[in-house]
Parts: sequence; C-alpha cells; structure tokens
Amino acid sequence: MDLSSLVARLAPPPPSDGGDRPAAPAPVPVDWDAVEGWLGLRLPADYKALVSARGPLDIGGHLWLHAPCAREDRFDYGDWLWETHRECRISSRRVLRREPPPFHPAPGGLLAWGETRGGVRLFWDTGACGDPDRWPVIVFDGEAARGGTAPWHAWGTTLTETVPALLGAGLPLPGGRTLGPLPPTARRPAFLAGAGPWAPPGPEPEPEPERAPGAVRRAAPAGGGGLEALSLLVAPPRAPYLGGGTWERLFEELGTRLPGEYVALMERYGAGRWGNRLGFLPPLRTAGGGFAHLVRQADDAHRGPRAGLPGARPPAVWPEPGGFLPFAVFDDGDRLGWLTRGEPDDWPLAVWRRRTGQDPPLPGGLADTLLEWLRGGLRQGGPDGPDGLPGGGGPLESAVFTPWGDGTHR
Repeated sequence: MDLSSLVARLAPPPPSDGGDRPAAPAPVPVDWDAVEGWLGLRLPADYKALVSARGPLDIGGHLWLHAPCAREDRFDYGDWLWETHRECRISSRRVLRREPPPFHPAPGGLLAWGETRGGVRLFWDTGACGDPDRWPVIVFDGEAARGGTAPWHAWGTTLTETVPALLGAGLPLPGGRTLGPLPPTARRPAFLAGAGPWAPPGPEPEPEPERAPGAVRRAAPAGGGGLEALSLLVAPPRAPYLGGGTWERLFEELGTRLPGEYVALMERYGAGRWGNRLGFLPPLRTAGGGFAHLVRQADDAHRGPRAGLPGARPPAVWPEPGGFLPFAVFDDGDRLGWLTRGEPDDWPLAVWRRRTGQDPPLPGGLADTLLEWLRGGLRQGGPDGPDGLPGGGGPLESAVFTPWGDGTHR
C-alpha cells in the first residue's frame, strides 16, 4: 500500500451516537529542517509526509504515531525521545543481563517513532542502511520484559509497510503475542488536543564566567561541604529547568513536602545528569517523565524483583511509613532516594540497587553526598561497592553536570 492509499484509508472513528464521521484534525506544523538538524539525521520521507498530512495520530485507538509537537505539561517530542530510549535501555538491561542495542544519538542507534497503550515501543533501526526510507522497524515489548522474556523483535518492514500490516493480520511480538489487527481509524490523541509546533532546544549558551578563582575551584575537591562548595566545584546552569508546575502542586500530589536541601539543589541546578551517570528528572513536570512519574514506578521497580527472592521481605515504598521515595536514577537503573522516617529534612538518603535491593542509609545530606561522589570518595553501595564514578582522570574531570535539554533528553 502506498502512502496516499494509507492516508485515505485512515478515517476518523464514527461518533458514539452513530452520526457522521468528524473531519480529520489539522496536522501540527513541523519545521523538518530544524528537527532533522537537531537529530543529526534525515528522517524517512513517508513518516514526514504522513505527519505533515495528518499527524500526530492515534491509530486504531491503540497505536500512537508521535510527531515533533508539544503541549504544555503533557508532551514534548524531545523529552519523549529521551524518556523512551532511557526506559527501554534500563528494562532491556534487566532482562538480557547485557547491553541493549544502541539508541540515538549513538551512531546507528534506534530512534523511537511510536508506542502503544499496551507498552510496545516502535523504533527505526537507523544503522541498518544509509537510506532512511528503508529503515526497518524494531519493537520493544514492555510486557515481555516484565515477564522476563527477551523484549526485542525485528519486523523488517518500513513504516509504510508496518502500518497497513497492523491494520491487516497484525505483526508478531516477543513471547508469541500479536500486535493487531487494528481498526483503520485515526484521530488526534486526546492528550495532544491543542498541541502546537515543537522547537528544538536552542544553542548551548556561552560559558558562564567562573564563579570563583581557579585556585579556589581547584581546592574545592579537597574540602568544604554543602551546596556552596558544590557550586564551586560544578558551576550551576544559568536557567535551571524544573518543569511547568509548582512545588506546592507536587507536594499535594505526593502527600508530603520534600527535604529543603533537595528543593534548594533543584532550584540552583534543575534537572540534568551528574557525573555523566546520575539523572535528576524535572521535579515540577506534571506529565510523564518527572518526579511524580518516577514515584509512580517505584512500587513495581522496588517490590517486584525482591518479592521473588526466597525469604525476601519486600522493602517499604512511599507512602508506607519509612518507605523508600526515589528522586534520581543511575544509568544502570539503580535509584537514589530517601527513607521517609520522621520529618522530611531528617530523611536519610539510600541507594536502591536493582540486583541486590536497598542499601543501608548514607551518612550525609544530599549536597555533601554529591560532593563526595564527585570527588571519587563514594561508591554506589558503600566503599566496597562495584560501581564507582565512571570516567578517567581525577575528580575535576569527573565533576560535571549536564542540564536537562543540553543533550540529556535525547
């Protein structure tokens, strides 16, 4: 089926009262030159044509074909790519016990273009050939991953071949299931009603003036503590990104205030990655990909693996008394959080490791813990743990912070 036939076949679903079908919504305009320049890739022509004609789309009430668009606190194309790639990388490592396929922006990495309500993510294999119009589709099945089955399956079809196949007999998924057949309907996803054009992040700002004389900064790894010492070691960004909500709204959603030291750290640095390894999500995002999203995942992530071990007692998870409340994620899926004992400002820090469970509480506060970790003196799980701060050289070479939006959301 060619693209024009596919577009003609995808009609809006009829209304529940049996009346006439509504007109297809106008597509969201896309600056393809800007998007492709930001990605560093030329995208398939059929995808660009379909998005330009109809996108973004909810196909068959089950498959979301995402487009470069944005809606305040609901969806951001760049953030969605980053979150999708991160979640599939972590889940794949858990099941396969080895490195998953590379993801964009790694050369030849997988690039997401869609997902289903059932947790299936759809990617292009950008390394399969040099012609984007021939990139084959690979799927990641979240349900298979949760069941311990290898979650990847290569369909070997292009996007224009994939969608008609899903409308027909369907296509196989890992574990013997099938995706499809789907009804030949298409409409704007409800959460993208009112979405507008997406703009890639702007160019990296000019470097800030050094916050302290070079001699002071060089001495920072050797001593001092707290947020001010951390700021000497690693200069905060000019415009920290927190998200579009408010602290009070987050506290209300969580049912608790958060430690003042965490709030102060986030207001100075915002979301981003420390030491090229530890990611702080935007705390005030009110849609997926923020602090509340991470907390909602905690029950499955922390209880599931531990509950399956002989004699294991699942650790308490917030909002249980003293439960673990995560706020940052290491690249391998381990999480940094608090044990919610007593008042928020008294909560001890702890690391939950995906293979061995929860470690004993850490002795220091958040800023001092980051300082010690960046100085090379703290390892995940304690001094004898296997996972130290990666990277060569001394602490000054490892002490880096990459703000959200500066490559961290890809």
